[in-house]
Amino acid sequence: MNKYKGALLNNASKLDAITDSCGEITNLASSIIENDSKTATIHLLKKIYEVMNNQKYKIEIKRMAQLLNSNLIEYYGYTALQNVCKSDTETLEDPRTLEELLDELNALIGLQTVKAKVSELIAYQKVQKLRRENNLYSSKNTLHLAFTGNPGTGKTTVARIVGYIYKQIGLLSKGHFVEVSRTDLIAGYQGQTALKVKSVIEKSKGGVLFIDEAYSITENDHSDSYGRECLTELTKALEDYRDDLVVIVAGYTEPMRKFFESNPGLKSRFNTFIEFPDYAVEEMEKILISMCDNNDYVLDENVLVVIRIFLDECIAKKHENFSNGRLVRNLYDDLVLNHARRVVNIENPTKNDLATIINYDFKAVSYKHSMIQEHTPEDIV
Repeated sequence: MNKYKGALLNNASKLDAITDSCGEITNLASSIIENDSKTATIHLLKKIYEVMNNQKYKIEIKRMAQLLNSNLIEYYGYTALQNVCKSDTETLEDPRTLEELLDELNALIGLQTVKAKVSELIAYQKVQKLRRENNLYSSKNTLHLAFTGNPGTGKTTVARIVGYIYKQIGLLSKGHFVEVSRTDLIAGYQGQTALKVKSVIEKSKGGVLFIDEAYSITENDHSDSYGRECLTELTKALEDYRDDLVVIVAGYTEPMRKFFESNPGLKSRFNTFIEFPDYAVEEMEKILISMCDNNDYVLDENVLVVIRIFLDECIAKKHENFSNGRLVRNLYDDLVLNHARRVVNIENPTKNDLATIINYDFKAVSYKHSMIQEHTPEDIV
């Protein structure tokens, strides 16, 4: 992590704690760094402004808000300079072998049907390439994929691994990964959308172009000529560059079905459709434990019991905003933050104190991401 990201996250966490913001400021900073979220940026600036102009806060707290504001400006300045200096064609070679990449794929928690489908796909493409090299007939199936399922089920992670694997077996010349959304493809003026799409395609050639929530391109199709223009150009590119470009479109299952119905030639450009299932309670628990292990935290046995109940309730009552792995990530962030709030008040904390998350840390969670309507975490502890 570069120093600008570190400073932004560190001071966001500090301001969060001293203003009792219950993880809101930390989550906004994380969303800015991880998702390049403009919405989170606006909300964080508003939060900073509120703190700086609230008479109840002492001068030290207001200074921390000013420092966070400076951190945000420095982070965006650094990011902008990186984008200016980075060549459009620059791609980093992934050092991992095919075996290592397959091990990484198989090490993903859950997703058994997805991993089996991807393994079959890789085996098929590998053999087709060998057949071509030996002057045997091979089908002209495209490499393009469609991933469907709810948020937080690993679609982006699997897409990245597929790109690197395709590079290793010689199907792609670079194997790099370009992720875009509707705003990256559609312009505000007639005729400019085609140019934006061509630019994105040019940057993606030799690698994977990942379009998340692809249906957003056409969801306003009756009034959005720009969306139709984008889809026309994209459909053409799917065929023209099929030998050295993989386009992976992803999104919720039902909207993706309508997306493919929106253009007669679109579905025929995709040979492989993979459904990503929601995680089970046991899988979400394993993800949380893995995140803790990777960061030297331990979940006390008692807190594991109530977390399991909490996750079970979330899955049973699946709200429309249920987000699988992202729910676990948000839970982890809140647990770690509340652990810090508790431990900072312990005089000479032991190594065990610094590492162990207990029931109290879960009780302290003001859990805005909870899908439970009738019960709060306090009710089930």
